[in-house]
Amino acid sequence: MGAPSSRAVALGAAFLLLLVALPSAFLYLTSSAAPAASRAALLNLKPFSARCPPDAAPPLRVFMYDLPPRFHVAMMAPDGPNATAGLFPAWPPSAGGIRRQHSVEYWMMASLQDGGDGGGAGSGRREAVRVRDPDTAEAFFVPFFSSLSFNVHGRNMTDPDTEADRLLQVELMDILWKSKYWQRSAGRDHVIPMHHPNAFRFLRNMVNASILIVADFGRYTRELASLRKDVVAPYVHVVGSFIDDDPPDPFEARHTLLFFRGRTVRKDEGKIRAKLAKILKGKDGVRFENSFATGDGIKISTGGMRSSKFCLHPAGDTPSSCRLFDAIVSHCVPVIVSSRIELPFEDEIDYSEFSLFFSVEEALRPDYLLNQLRQISKKKWVEMWLKLKNVSHHYEFQYSPRKGDAVNMIWRQVRHKIPAVNLAIRRNRRLKIPDWWG
Repeated sequence: MGAPSSRAVALGAAFLLLLVALPSAFLYLTSSAAPAASRAALLNLKPFSARCPPDAAPPLRVFMYDLPPRFHVAMMAPDGPNATAGLFPAWPPSAGGIRRQHSVEYWMMASLQDGGDGGGAGSGRREAVRVRDPDTAEAFFVPFFSSLSFNVHGRNMTDPDTEADRLLQVELMDILWKSKYWQRSAGRDHVIPMHHPNAFRFLRNMVNASILIVADFGRYTRELASLRKDVVAPYVHVVGSFIDDDPPDPFEARHTLLFFRGRTVRKDEGKIRAKLAKILKGKDGVRFENSFATGDGIKISTGGMRSSKFCLHPAGDTPSSCRLFDAIVSHCVPVIVSSRIELPFEDEIDYSEFSLFFSVEEALRPDYLLNQLRQISKKKWVEMWLKLKNVSHHYEFQYSPRKGDAVNMIWRQVRHKIPAVNLAIRRNRRLKIPDWWG
């Protein structure tokens, strides 16, 4: 008889191992050392997220610097803030267009006013609460309206009036440098809104360790801003929210296939707009119009988005623009053509569920984009439309804030950054050779 094969030997060894292991397992499961409760716990383990829902996290404790009004609300109107009886001033209706689009700084400051100190009506819905004692704070908010300052001080970047913007930045940095809380963390736990791509342009490098609130990273160096430490915030939409969007047949109610209305002459990535105009203008089912964000223009855009199935969102001077968020609150499926866009709250919101993405090369291929849109079924479009309706409240800015609205989502994003901030602060205190790992 020949020697057994190697496979037979392996099978025999496995069988013997099984005979040894089964009695041990049986004794363990029936012994008093493994009570029934423990066995049940092992068999019913749930994912970590199910056991620790995000809503259970306490609000972020925020200390807000007490800066003079010239750094914030005094810039909102030429005659000064329209506050009455000590109330926080409302955003002026006359400050529309570009000023409103980048007014994230105002809404963040407003959220820390009445009710933002942990008491009052609605405080339980807030992601951040104001604390008066800086020693109890987890983050420090700097209420400098840097975007508004850029827009009100001078008509362009070479206007001599921009000196007022520079001097405010110099004065602000003097205040921060003298703060022991800034010194303690080198500004890492400080939150600074910088939503306009040219905001804080004179002294940006002096706040490169802070948590910046930005629209995108189009005009920031990697040394200044990154997804690792900063928060991408939505633009404040300028068209009205579509509240009563409940037609019997939403697909048939929107007669335009693709809508775009805006400036077609832009810089950098925005040059694609003029190229798209040549390809899309005059095509069946397409409204492609050149306009400015004036009062009448916004009204026309509102009607156009509400009557269209898809809304085109090409890059502007930077990878993003307000048009995306106008489309979302209009429940018009966004068609995004921007190679370097970053999207707000993307760790919580899957934009592919209600948006379409095209590369620049795809969008400029004759008839490719329109053919792709026409191939989307009615069922698929309605699913995206319903998702838009379900997520649009995350892009609403309001005072007082409401649960899950834009400003609360921004503060939640800030809270997500705090563990890394604390690591950097504590590590920096004890290192003899800073960042030795390169």
